[in-house]
Amino acid sequence: MASRFLLTAAPFLPSQRNEESGLTGQLRSSFHGKLGYQRSFLRREFNSPRGGRIVVASVLGRRVQKKETVVPDPDYRIPIVLLGIAGGLAYTDNLLPAAPVGLLGLLLLFQTTRVRFVFDDEALEVKVGDQLEDSGENVFVGGKNRWKYSTFVNWELWWPSFPILVYFKETQTKPEGQVHFFPVIFNGKQLYDVMVERAGPSKTSGPK
Repeated sequence: MASRFLLTAAPFLPSQRNEESGLTGQLRSSFHGKLGYQRSFLRREFNSPRGGRIVVASVLGRRVQKKETVVPDPDYRIPIVLLGIAGGLAYTDNLLPAAPVGLLGLLLLFQTTRVRFVFDDEALEVKVGDQLEDSGENVFVGGKNRWKYSTFVNWELWWPSFPILVYFKETQTKPEGQVHFFPVIFNGKQLYDVMVERAGPSKTSGPK
């Protein structure tokens, strides 16, 4: 906590009372983006021995802890299950359904290695790679793949016991609301916990 005192004298303004006023402000720290400062200005006026008025102002700062960034771990269960189903279909000579199921499994396997959900202090963002690079614009609805929690209308995780799909609706992309669906290629428990913490509770229960 740092304090600074500024003293100014006003000998032509006598007063019989003490006055105190406060003004608060926010100051963001550059310390790794994790700490902020709450700044307060306190101003006190009182009589001086010579009949004047002395004004004392102090600046007080206190650290405010911000929420840490959370990145759920990748989960390969869904692509593995799909590839297993495709393999079983191919083994029984059901090649027609085996092809699309196998391709979907391969696609999700590739996406699991590179796509990451990043939950920072104010928004959910989709990034790619271990270095968490920008994923660019959303190819379906346009705009950046970043949505503030304050714009979330509702969200759901299907199904809690074995999460396959996460759904959420937000008003950032368009005022009437935009719906998003993503396959759960992340740790379902971690995903659910951070969604509840940052976006509020869901109608469904958490994965077991």
